[in-house]
Amino acid sequence: MKKFSAAIAGVIASCVLCAPVLRAAAQVAPTETATSVDPHANETKTERDKRMYWWRQARFGMFIHWGLYSVPAGTWNGIRSNGAGEWLMHDDKIPVADYAALAKQFDPVQFNADTWVSIAKQAGMKYIVMTAKHHEGFAMFHTATDPYNIYDATPFKRDPIAEMAEACKKQGLKFGVYYSQAQDWHHAGGAAYGGHWDKAQDGDLDQYVRTISAPQVTELLTKYKPAVLWWDTSVPMSVQDIKELTAAFSKDPQLIANNRLGSGVPGDIQTPEQTIPPTGFPGRDWETCMTINDTWGYKSFDTDFKSTVTLLHNLIDIASKGGNYLLNVGPTDQGLIPEGEVVRLQQMGDWLRKNGQSIYGTTASPYKQLPFNGRVTVKGNAIYLNVFDWPESGLQLAGLKTAVTHATAIATGQSLDVTSSQDGTLAISKPSIIDPLSTVIRLDLDGPPVVENQTTTLNASLDGTFKLRANDAVLVGSAINVESIGNAVDIGFWTNKSDSAQWKVRIPSSTVKYSVSMTFSCQPGTEGSKVSLMADGNDTGVSGLVTKTDSWGDYQSASLTGVLSLSPGIHTLAVVPQSMPGFAVMNLRELQLTPVDR
Repeated sequence: MKKFSAAIAGVIASCVLCAPVLRAAAQVAPTETATSVDPHANETKTERDKRMYWWRQARFGMFIHWGLYSVPAGTWNGIRSNGAGEWLMHDDKIPVADYAALAKQFDPVQFNADTWVSIAKQAGMKYIVMTAKHHEGFAMFHTATDPYNIYDATPFKRDPIAEMAEACKKQGLKFGVYYSQAQDWHHAGGAAYGGHWDKAQDGDLDQYVRTISAPQVTELLTKYKPAVLWWDTSVPMSVQDIKELTAAFSKDPQLIANNRLGSGVPGDIQTPEQTIPPTGFPGRDWETCMTINDTWGYKSFDTDFKSTVTLLHNLIDIASKGGNYLLNVGPTDQGLIPEGEVVRLQQMGDWLRKNGQSIYGTTASPYKQLPFNGRVTVKGNAIYLNVFDWPESGLQLAGLKTAVTHATAIATGQSLDVTSSQDGTLAISKPSIIDPLSTVIRLDLDGPPVVENQTTTLNASLDGTFKLRANDAVLVGSAINVESIGNAVDIGFWTNKSDSAQWKVRIPSSTVKYSVSMTFSCQPGTEGSKVSLMADGNDTGVSGLVTKTDSWGDYQSASLTGVLSLSPGIHTLAVVPQSMPGFAVMNLRELQLTPVDR
């Protein structure tokens, strides 16, 4: 996981993922597209809601990356790898035969599926997704397709996928499998990011799909009946490849699959990796996958564990945006989940046993901004306030138009007082016990919550300039979204020409003329979109052409043509695409308005 998706221009949290997916879709014959063989292409909303119901209720799951890479544990020939543990074969360009010899050393005698599932259950997790085959090409299940698997090639002679599926069933968790459908560094014809380094890897991708990948997917779906199939690292594939990979989907109409198959198949779940999109994916199901330390697969020397408060706040943040949190563990070659990971999961579970109703089965917050450090979730006629730090001035909440009938600190059951000021701002009394991780207040309402969000009106800085940033934008459209790439926040997923981004600005006492520049990124091959700047719905004559940058994460600044003239008062400015020759407009970080007549 990790490096391939990141290196294909930024990882799965951005427009970056669209690049391999939509480019591949453009390569298939117009009479039959890969999208047309999407198993759920004709599903109704009611059918989809029913299929996705358990997943939307769950909110928290465990990812397990386990394979041969746990044997070297990040070290090869005495040298520690700087990369992810599961990418060791690729990063060190280890020959196929040398790496395959690790199988003789892989004997995880301490593996106990019931223990692993119990750890997940006690952590408050509702489902597990485990690697059935990662990019190293080694199957962690007993496959009849190829002897390179944990049953036939190791002293262990057991089937962990079968045992995990059974343990999940016994303990009431849903079980899913991860499968690298195209990138495979062991088998001839499998893809490899950056190209092959061993002649044994050379071959035909279509042949690989027909003889290894598709048959193994069919085995997984028919033998183990997973609730989730988690693809990874899409590459351009033919329609026939997609058909073969999804052939067994018909055997389980309730199967949930993510968005990384590629070739135009959208999947059911957006999958940002190692990041939380600032506004989530409104109207779409999504799941942030993340490591507890710095690696997915086990590295013996990686003890850089995130704190429990960070992990818990991530979960709360994700739930408040309508997403799920798939949190990874990387077991050792002996079959043990590292203690540093177990301790943090236990602590998260302790909090969830008291406060889980603010997470499970909730929907996204109706608030765009909060006056306190925390997050909001919704469930029916109740809203939950997760307060990370109780404000010294008292907890206040503005904009809620639905009457509050009762307020409760849910960990203790303590009833709280709620008073309302003349402007409708609510003041909520402080509970007697404050949780250092997060204190949860449930507000019971007399109907579904109705919130009036105040649109931010931007004022000029002291030098008269305006910076219209991604986080301050109002986004109009079905695809466009605010996202994070590294430390940058931008407007991405701009794949519909009809979508736009808007800001409100307050111009002082006299008309001002501005030059306009934008900070943006645009991966090579997607450039060429023309955008115009509108003011209050009217064309200002200011426009620009989106040029290519090195990647989706390579931001450049460029001036737009024309001069913007704005009279005193409040105006709505909008960036509106006029053409979009590629699959996306751009990633827009900010606009800057600079006075030109001062």
